[in-house]
Amino acid sequence: MIEIKISEKPLQTSTCIEWVMSPACGGIDVFIGTVRNATKGKQVLRLEFEAYEAMALKEMQKLAEQAFEKWDVQKVLIHHRTGVLQVGEVPVIIAVAAAHRAAAFDACRYIIDTLKETVPIWKREFFEDGDVWVAAHP
Repeated sequence: MIEIKISEKPLQTSTCIEWVMSPACGGIDVFIGTVRNATKGKQVLRLEFEAYEAMALKEMQKLAEQAFEKWDVQKVLIHHRTGVLQVGEVPVIIAVAAAHRAAAFDACRYIIDTLKETVPIWKREFFEDGDVWVAAHP
């Protein structure tokens, strides 16, 4: 099962975790990305995320399908925010359920690292003295 979503509304961590829960899965790995308050010693005021939504959804779906091909996983959830986010808010949640923890860990790491490299979602950081578009890097 796969759940993919891009939204301007706040992501619901508990709902995402509940979605991947399954009696058949002994390992659930969850990555929750949060907006931190500093980058390279500079105070972050907020982040802004933009997406080419149609393409981003297709690429996120492809990542989830690749996780099923590479590992023995049973559920994959990828949710990403767009719009303006404040420090402490959650821009991305990835949750993977598998019978065993190793597959869940490996698939989750693969998805977040590859998402940052290939999915057309862009991040802009705002500081007191300006802003910068952030290049993707895991």
